[in-house]
Amino acid sequence: MKNQTLIKALLLLPIIVFADYIFMALLGWTASLCGLDDAFYCGPYCFIGKGILLLSLAFFFYLLLPDIRKILTRKTYGQAS
Repeated sequence: MKNQTLIKALLLLPIIVFADYIFMALLGWTASLCGLDDAFYCGPYCFIGKGILLLSLAFFFYLLLPDIRKILTRKTYGQAS
């Protein structure tokens, strides 16, 4: 079970962050190309990218929450308290 949690943490988080970075870069490039703003990562699309990143990270922690709960609530039997 710890292996599944470790795999989720080591594979899903970088994929989510990379996808968000690509989306934000494409959004910034498109806005710069269309002449909406001179700066690459400024303006409303930067806030959109940050919002999507926060939602993605919330989704990531939502995926890991059951595994974290199982690890924290695991009881050890056979030991004296």
